Amino acid sequence: MKKFVIIGADAAGMSAASRAKRNAPGLEVTVLEKTTDVSYSACGMPYNIAEPGRDIDDLVVRQAAVFREKQGIDLLTGRLVERIDPQGKCVRGTAPDGREFEFPYDSLLIATGARAVKPALPGFNLPGVMVLKSLADGRLIKQFLRSNPVRKVVIAGMGYIALEMAETFRSLGIEVDLVKPRPRLLPWMEETLSGVVRKTLEQHGVGLYPGTEIDGIERAGGRLRVTCPDIALDCDMVLVAIGIKPESELAAACGLSLSVDDSIAVDLRLKTSDPSVYAAGDCADAYHVVTGEKTWIPLALRANRAGWAVADNVCGRDIELPGVAGTAVFRTFDLEVARTGLTADEAAAAGFDPAQVVIESRSRAHAHPGSSPIWVYMVGDRKTGLLLGAQMVGSEGAAHRINAPAVALHSRMTVSEYSQTDLSYAPPFGPTWDPTLTAANQLLKLM
Repeated sequence: MKKFVIIGADAAGMSAASRAKRNAPGLEVTVLEKTTDVSYSACGMPYNIAEPGRDIDDLVVRQAAVFREKQGIDLLTGRLVERIDPQGKCVRGTAPDGREFEFPYDSLLIATGARAVKPALPGFNLPGVMVLKSLADGRLIKQFLRSNPVRKVVIAGMGYIALEMAETFRSLGIEVDLVKPRPRLLPWMEETLSGVVRKTLEQHGVGLYPGTEIDGIERAGGRLRVTCPDIALDCDMVLVAIGIKPESELAAACGLSLSVDDSIAVDLRLKTSDPSVYAAGDCADAYHVVTGEKTWIPLALRANRAGWAVADNVCGRDIELPGVAGTAVFRTFDLEVARTGLTADEAAAAGFDPAQVVIESRSRAHAHPGSSPIWVYMVGDRKTGLLLGAQMVGSEGAAHRINAPAVALHSRMTVSEYSQTDLSYAPPFGPTWDPTLTAANQLLKLM
C-alpha cells in the first residue's frame, strides 16, 4: 500500500488528504499536525472575535473525528515533525507524551503554513501582546478580552488583519491606535484609494501613526506602553499585525530549495526540488500569472486548490496550476477594499511600461437610491496593451466586482479587450458603464 504523509492539517493539508482518499481509497494517508486544531476558517477570526458570545471553535469546518471515521484518514494531532529524511523517505518527530515517532512515505506534502512575525524588540513577549494567525491565537485573544478590562488596543501594523481588527475592536467599544514605521497606510494601494481608507478609519475614531517606529513595549502602571521616538501610547493590549513568514525551516533543513521570502520553491505540479516531496499553502511559492515569475502571496483559495492538485498528482494524474494574480479583498468598517494583479511600481519593476488611471464612479445607477462612490485604479502596459492590475474601494460593489479584472488577468486580456466585455447592468447594481469599464476606457486614452 502506498503511503502519503502530510505535515499540517489546515487548508492545504486537509484538502489534499480528503481528495487523495476520494481519488484512491486504498491509499494510506497520514496527517501529522503539531496543534490540536484542524481544518478551520482563519479568515473568519476577526468577525468571530467581534461577537463575544460565539465560540471560536465555530470556525472549525470539519472536526478531526470526521476525517478519521468517515474518510479513513489517519489524522494525528499533537505530533511535532522535527526532521525530514529525503534519502530514507521518512519524517521524525515527537508525540504529546514525549516519545519519538517515525513515519515512512512514498509521497510527502509539506503544508506547514505560515506564522505571524513578532519583531525582536523589548517587551514584545509581555502578557497582553498578541498576534492573530492561528485558531489558538484567536482563542487567546477572546479569553484575554473576557478576562481583562480592555479599554484601548494598540495595533502594530496597517495591513489586512490590522484594519479588520481595528473594526472588530471598535465594534466592542475599544479605542484603537494603529502604528507602523513606513509612511503609507497601505503601501501597495494607490494614494487616492488609500486616502479613502484613511478617512474612513479616522471617521470611526481610529488613531493613525504611520511613519512611526516602535522602540519597544513596557509595563506602566498596570497597563502596557508602546514607546516610540516621539510618542508613548498607553493601552491594555497590543496586537502585532506586521506580517507573516512561511514555515519553511523543515524544508530548508533537509536541503529543499527555497524561493521568494523564504517560501518553499515548487513547480507547476507543486513538486519541490525533491520529486517525492510536495509543498502547498502558505509555506509555498507560486507563479504570478501576469509576470510569469515566482511570487509568494499566501491566500486561502490558493491553499485549497494547491492541496487538491497535490492529491491528484500523488494519485497519478498530471495536474498543473497556472498561478495566482494576487486577488484579495477585505473589509474595514463600511469599506470594501479589493485588488488584483500589479501596481504601476510592480509593473515597472517587472519590465512593463505601465500606464495607470484612477476614476470615481458610483455603485448603482445615477438616480437609484442608495448609490455610493466607488473608486477604481487600473494599470495597463503601453507596449503590449495588456491589462496588468486593478484596485477598488467602495462601501458596496468592490468585493465581487474585482473578480472581472482578475479573470481578465488570467486570460491575458488587453485593456482594449476588457473594455469591450459584456458586463451585466441593472440600476440597483451599477451604472450602465460598469466602473471597471469606465476605468478601462480612460486608461486607453493614456496608452
